[in-house]
Amino acid sequence: MGEGAAEQDDKAGRAQDQREGQRRLAQWVREYSRLPGIPDEFLGPDGAPRAVWSRFFDAFGALAPDEIERRFGMADRHLREAGVTYRAPGDSADRPWSISHLPLLIDEADWQQLCAGITQRAELLERVLRDIYGEGRLVAEGALPAAAIAGSPEYLRPVCGVPPPGGRYLSLYAADVGRGPDGRWWVLGDRTQAPSGAGYALENRLVLSRAFSDLYKSMNVPRVAPFFEAFRDSLRARADRDEPRIGVLTPGSFSETYFEHATLARYLGFLLVEGDDLAVSDNRIHIRTVAGLKRLDVLLRRVDSNSLDPLELDASSHLGVPGLIDVLRKDGVVVANMPGSGVLEARALLGFLPALSRRLLGEELKMPHIATWWCGQRVAREEVLSRLDEVAIEGAYRRGVPGFDSNGPVLASELDATDRQRLVDAITTRGMDYVGQEVVRLSTMPVWERGQITSRPFVLRVFAAATPDGWAIMPGGFCRIADQPDARAVSMGDGARAADVWVVSDKQVATAATLLPATDKVRIRRIAGVLPSRAADNLFWLGRYLERAEATLRLVRALGSPSGPNKGTAASLQSAERIQRLLVAWGAISQTSRKAAGRIVAEALQSEARFGSALSLVRAAQRTATSLRERLSPDAWQVITEMAERLAYEVEGDDSVLSAAELTLQELASFAGLAQENMNRAAGWRFLDIGRRTERAINTTRFTRQFAYDEAGDEDLDILLTLVDCQITYRSRYLLAPILAPVRDLAVLDPYNPRSVAFQVTTLNEHIAALPSLKEHGLIEKPQRLAVAMQAMLATAEAERLEVKTLFALEQDLLSLAEAIGQHYFPHGPNASRPEKLTGLA
Repeated sequence: MGEGAAEQDDKAGRAQDQREGQRRLAQWVREYSRLPGIPDEFLGPDGAPRAVWSRFFDAFGALAPDEIERRFGMADRHLREAGVTYRAPGDSADRPWSISHLPLLIDEADWQQLCAGITQRAELLERVLRDIYGEGRLVAEGALPAAAIAGSPEYLRPVCGVPPPGGRYLSLYAADVGRGPDGRWWVLGDRTQAPSGAGYALENRLVLSRAFSDLYKSMNVPRVAPFFEAFRDSLRARADRDEPRIGVLTPGSFSETYFEHATLARYLGFLLVEGDDLAVSDNRIHIRTVAGLKRLDVLLRRVDSNSLDPLELDASSHLGVPGLIDVLRKDGVVVANMPGSGVLEARALLGFLPALSRRLLGEELKMPHIATWWCGQRVAREEVLSRLDEVAIEGAYRRGVPGFDSNGPVLASELDATDRQRLVDAITTRGMDYVGQEVVRLSTMPVWERGQITSRPFVLRVFAAATPDGWAIMPGGFCRIADQPDARAVSMGDGARAADVWVVSDKQVATAATLLPATDKVRIRRIAGVLPSRAADNLFWLGRYLERAEATLRLVRALGSPSGPNKGTAASLQSAERIQRLLVAWGAISQTSRKAAGRIVAEALQSEARFGSALSLVRAAQRTATSLRERLSPDAWQVITEMAERLAYEVEGDDSVLSAAELTLQELASFAGLAQENMNRAAGWRFLDIGRRTERAINTTRFTRQFAYDEAGDEDLDILLTLVDCQITYRSRYLLAPILAPVRDLAVLDPYNPRSVAFQVTTLNEHIAALPSLKEHGLIEKPQRLAVAMQAMLATAEAERLEVKTLFALEQDLLSLAEAIGQHYFPHGPNASRPEKLTGLA
């Protein structure tokens, strides 16, 4: 009986939640600011909410306002902790990713129409590309004007007549679409160069599906993993060996979408490479790795075509690979998308696509695009000039209008008389550079602002991947939302937000979709993998920067501590001056610092102007880690980000400064623990640890020279024990006040002390010995030769005979070892191509 009463109460509660949700939905509909005359995703033509949105808001409205805000906060926190960023054109720093907390909903029937149009368009463009760079019938027979193609900077003559290795010009295609005035989807633009946004779409899905997991499941939203799996498998199948090596070619960490490049590489299991990582040898593309040159079979490029090969394309480019086009001619590498495919992004070609569809596919376009007139033809030019106030003028080949500062379209009706005449003269003189397009307002969707929903224009980017079974469409896509209600075009550089895209189904979807293959199809492997030299270089310096930051923080703590060398005695003041001189030598404080200890400590901790301050060093580590996003775990990245944020936060008072130093030291210890316990013991981990061990050995030697000099007293020796974290060990061993020889032995020679120089050199020897040999002569190579010599010296040295000049020579040897490691494993330029047969790890 008690159970029945509880069940009735539960039903009553659910009914109450449903009534409350319906009340909120009705209120939101009344307040929804739909733009007059603009198609909308929330409200249908009759003014009532579409079924998919009613279904969504029935569940969403049942959530309490506090719960909604909590879940929105969870989504924002995930983005912040994961370090999701982008860089707008002209930015010098990354911006945090901004996501709309409401998804774009599309019902299944509507989505199927979209898929049919995108599939048809992708196949049409593949065939157009095949003709443009192949037989050239479309131009020869007058279906395409030669000037419309040759006028594009993306038309690459060097690849004419070069069949695409793997058989495809387009491996990934995307179309930007919006809802047209008639309620149908319209194509706003094609993306055939190197379509971006798929990685961000993946991140948007991860964020929103976690924040609203129950709602996400109840809406039966298909997973995106099968799309990425099909794309990955299609690239693998196009290579000419069974287990190909695939790389994502990125312009580098200063690219606008570098985070996406790293996300795709990590998610798909590809190598993230830059042009400097690659070299041509034996008509193949190879990766420069710490084990020598390793063949690369497939290149998923995120570099513009014209920058891919400075020998045959843009000679000023530093982003590509010299000789890449010749390798393509000789069928030596698969490049996705094929260089030159960006020619189809030109607006000049849009007006010809309907006729090309009838000619090449035998059918009308299933999805229309914005009416476009290319002014390179007399009839179209006259049409545009006669309707100049009714159309938008765009560049025929690039974003923006030639001769005008705007990055978007130019409306003649908004120009003054001088600029209007200048525009008319430009179109009349060189019409091939301009197109006229119908002015279409973007359709709108609901967004959440200040506790209520409102409407904003959006653009949806839909992705299609070429597979052996046809075109696979990502179930969802990349949606960008404008901040202004009257937007005619949207890009992330214009202050827009992104949104997840949910294709809503009435049927339950499979929940086991994953990129992991079935276990019975996997061949077990235990291999070290491939480590590009650039990645090894960055890992090495990441370790060094973090260790330098730790050394600076230890000096800051020693100087600012209440029990530190600021007690007013002559010996204490002398010790404080030694710390200050060391901070000056390291670039942590200015040479002219004659300030109180608290001011010096704050400068060494947080100065943005001093390259050796803790803040500057952590930021250097963060910049280096940015180039390693595909190799660092989210936890490791979060620790580095939190350190930078903590040190950048302005603190006042000696206690606050010391507290920030202490907390940052704890975070450095956390990162070291993550690296030690969570990183696979492959070459990447070794180079990170080599960087840390090398820098720690150098710093400990400097500490010893500075504070364990021949006449050092108790104060200086005590500081040294604090800096190398050996106070407890020393006291437990000797039960005496600090004495020079035992302190030197503990800091420099003791092989059991994880802070001693000897321990670091021994570990360095182990790492270097485990790295692959780069020459076939079998002789010991320079890094190991230097490390072995130092280990022998330290093993046979006696603490009583250690002198300052000996310590100085040891420091110079350590610096030479660091340079030898760089020259040996991180070579650049012609030295990176090693002609000898290589041995060691694969």
